[in-house]
Amino acid sequence: MLLNFLARIFGGNKSGRVIRKIEPLVLDINILEPKYQAMSDEELRGQTEIFKNRLAGGETLDDLLIEAFAVVREAGRRSLNMRHFDCQLIGGVALHTGSIAEMKTGEGKTLVSTLPAYLNALTGRGVHIVTVNDYLAKRDSAWMGKLYNYLGMSVGVIVHGMDDQQRKAAYAADITYGTNNEFGFDYLRDNMKYYHQNLVLRDLHYAIVDEVDSILIDEARTPLIISGPTGKSTGLYTDIDSIISFLKKDVDYTLDEKARTVSLTEDGISKAEELLKIENLYDPRNIETIHHLNQALRAHSLFKRDVDYIVKDGEVVIVDEFTGRLMPGRRFGEGLHQALEAKEGVKIAQENQTYASTAFQNFFRMYDKLAGMTGTALTEAEEFKKIYKLDVICIPPNMPMIRTDLPDVIYKTKKEKYDAVVEEIIVRTKTGQPVLVGTVNIDVSEYISSLLVKKGVRHSVLNAKHHEKEAEIIAMAGQKDTVTISTNMAGRGTDIVLGPGVVELGGLHIIGTERHESRRIDNQLRGRAGRQGDPGSSKFYLSLEDDLLRIFGGDRITAIMEKMGLQDGEPIEHNMISRAIENAQKKVEGHNFDIRKYLLEYDDVMNQQRNLIYSQRRQILTDPELEPFVESMIEERAVRIVADHVNDDDPRHWNLEGLKDAINAQFNFVIDFTESSPKSREDLEDFITESAIHIYREKADKVGPEFNNIQRFVMLESIDGLWKDHLLRMDHLKEGIGLRGYAQENPLIVYKKEGFAMFQEMVSHISEELLMFLFRMQIRPQQAEGDGSFEDMHQPEEQRLIYSRGSDSDDEKKNTPVKRDHDKIGRNDLCPCGSGKKYKKCCG
Repeated sequence: MLLNFLARIFGGNKSGRVIRKIEPLVLDINILEPKYQAMSDEELRGQTEIFKNRLAGGETLDDLLIEAFAVVREAGRRSLNMRHFDCQLIGGVALHTGSIAEMKTGEGKTLVSTLPAYLNALTGRGVHIVTVNDYLAKRDSAWMGKLYNYLGMSVGVIVHGMDDQQRKAAYAADITYGTNNEFGFDYLRDNMKYYHQNLVLRDLHYAIVDEVDSILIDEARTPLIISGPTGKSTGLYTDIDSIISFLKKDVDYTLDEKARTVSLTEDGISKAEELLKIENLYDPRNIETIHHLNQALRAHSLFKRDVDYIVKDGEVVIVDEFTGRLMPGRRFGEGLHQALEAKEGVKIAQENQTYASTAFQNFFRMYDKLAGMTGTALTEAEEFKKIYKLDVICIPPNMPMIRTDLPDVIYKTKKEKYDAVVEEIIVRTKTGQPVLVGTVNIDVSEYISSLLVKKGVRHSVLNAKHHEKEAEIIAMAGQKDTVTISTNMAGRGTDIVLGPGVVELGGLHIIGTERHESRRIDNQLRGRAGRQGDPGSSKFYLSLEDDLLRIFGGDRITAIMEKMGLQDGEPIEHNMISRAIENAQKKVEGHNFDIRKYLLEYDDVMNQQRNLIYSQRRQILTDPELEPFVESMIEERAVRIVADHVNDDDPRHWNLEGLKDAINAQFNFVIDFTESSPKSREDLEDFITESAIHIYREKADKVGPEFNNIQRFVMLESIDGLWKDHLLRMDHLKEGIGLRGYAQENPLIVYKKEGFAMFQEMVSHISEELLMFLFRMQIRPQQAEGDGSFEDMHQPEEQRLIYSRGSDSDDEKKNTPVKRDHDKIGRNDLCPCGSGKKYKKCCG
């Protein structure tokens, strides 16, 4: 009955078509319910092993879906006293198929995720459930963990502050909860490790992203970066900051709030040169100064204290613009954070250099299967499809939505608006109805709080400054006579449950004090009322001085209000105004999508390079025998050296002396061509390659079993050093690439082309530096206590191996006839596979 009703309601769109396909599955799950209800605890728990055996026997997850979902539903009833509704089963199927389930607030998304998480965990490859903060990761892993443990599944949780051993154990669990930041940073950190046993992540198999719009859309504007200090002096930031107060807006610099850019005028350039005692600010020698000056201007004119950041314990801490939470440990890049520190007069940290980075888009696209859930995704459906190939499926609520969304009201000034908000709060609280007031930043929440204090209205404030009390404040927000002021309720992850008698009072009343630049955030605020069929209401109060209207839609709306003869203190409610506001929000959403798309396009270039480097690094880290890898590198270098010094197939025209010098510089031995003079270019390449490989193998035999570990460490160190330098060069390339547009060039195409050339150069340098190191490395064991392992010998405080870039002994520099190891296939021997080709041209 319910499903037929839902099909009629949602049948006309894509979600409806998907739901109709899911309907037979839900009916079959319901049919199985009596069967599993009749089982004992032991029998129900034993289904997990039965499912695993069936998978091993060739069945697929889709084959098991109906039975597995029915088992989870019964396990939820027994372990949590929570039975999955039919609508939650629909959401579970949507998640399993790799879609986004849009479900209203209070519909039980946390419980929904247990269905596909259990099913996909049967493969033994691990499932990641991604949350927006540590609190939710710990809460959900403990809460839903009862269900998983009941069915014999292990559960792990990743939170800030854990060490590698704890993380490795958590990732080894069947289902692992954690935040997007922790998962992403563990991926980057794993690709900086020097020992295979220290890796914590398994393969990225299946992820369910909670509050998926917050993580994959909002957070996607900021890449994940691991960085370290550059060693540069911080004094320049203070010097630059000291002159900013002398520069006047619209005289010395222009400000574009819409594009969030600031630029010096001609007068401003002259004044800055005078203040800094610089003859020409745009001389190439002053490029660092002009960069710092621009960042200081941005810090003073675009970034506001208690809006974009707060100062806490002598540090500048970023405030997440979408959730209102503090982001400790995160820093603005390219010197902007240091400029803010100089502005606020706190200690300036050294500017950092990137060691590893990735965009959230590219990290999450590495999962074999990705799914998500949220209350608000449909407005971003196009972006989810284009970037992540994710469809948004609107899951109908278990109970009809009866919340009343009142029309927006708009005033001329902010003061009139806030006065009206306070009066509205007072009127509502006189009846005992709970009120939740949503603000877009800390400043506004504290201003409204001060107005309520003057009126004697008791209330609670929830923002980045008081986030420690978050769960307690939210738990009370639905109680009678309660007023709660919150900065950006997005992603709080906790339902507001109505207290006794509140239903009769009309439920929770939502007041929005400003339209957010994203319609989703407004919808998330509204969604706090009307949970599970509860009554509720919402209303937004706006003014022409609000940033959204002033920057993106003010002129048109002002004209409308003037035509209607609006008086001071008099609000207006009109469909034309509502449409104009929605258009303004669409403009901002489009602008923000362009920013994310821009970030992704440039990170896609880095992503290709990153994947190549990381895959090579992982091969070095995990391969038990590196000799074939190094010998392949030796051959590539030998071919390159010959190409650089031999331009003719005729041996009489070869520059053998120059060739000998190049071979000695690269491989640290002198080769004698007189005893065995090659007759062709290919013979010459083979002769050099086999001579170098012979010496390499002799060195390996001389050192013994530890040589593999030593060269592994040297190879990783070489890759990491050059990769770090490459990232810095790519950052510099990206900073100046926009100027190419003035030369009628496409900046992105130029970035791809020049970035690829720089990458090729880096790869060449890696093999060149690595082989130079290996062929010159001297190893001298020291007398010290220890177990003799390479790991023990490489401890910094008691290093047992010394290797340098000095020369080997004279004996090793003499030319030695090439010897073949009889237990190895020669490169010029016929390949044993039977192809008839030489081994080096076939399987070699």
